[in-house]
Amino acid sequence: MAKYLLLKHYRGAPASVNDVPMVQWTPAEVEAHVRYMNDFADRLRSTGEFVDAQALSPEGTFVRYDGPGRPPITSGPFAESKDVIAGWMVIDVETYERALQLAGELSAAPGSGGEPVHEWLEVRPFLTEPPTTTQ
Repeated sequence: MAKYLLLKHYRGAPASVNDVPMVQWTPAEVEAHVRYMNDFADRLRSTGEFVDAQALSPEGTFVRYDGPGRPPITSGPFAESKDVIAGWMVIDVETYERALQLAGELSAAPGSGGEPVHEWLEVRPFLTEPPTTTQ
């Protein structure tokens, strides 16, 4: 088994086919989308392939260490993850092909008008061992 991150983006990925921002959906459309996501996760729980899923709040701050005894520095002149990352699901599957299959199914979550969003999801494998260096 290998773990993969299915990463949902607000921006930075190619536009979805049904590219109406969630803030413009009706409450029923949002409910249908969340229900689809929960049903999908429940199905993966039953197969032992589900690890975790989280939606992210739009609030967030970058923080950086600034030296001994100094307060951390926050924010900066860059895109913040709160503007880019909407949420994720972690799966544990037998093959990369299975990860792609599940990401494709997750991309079909309903959106505006009840139509599938067809959003692009980023599929990233977890590192199984720390990288090694050679001299």
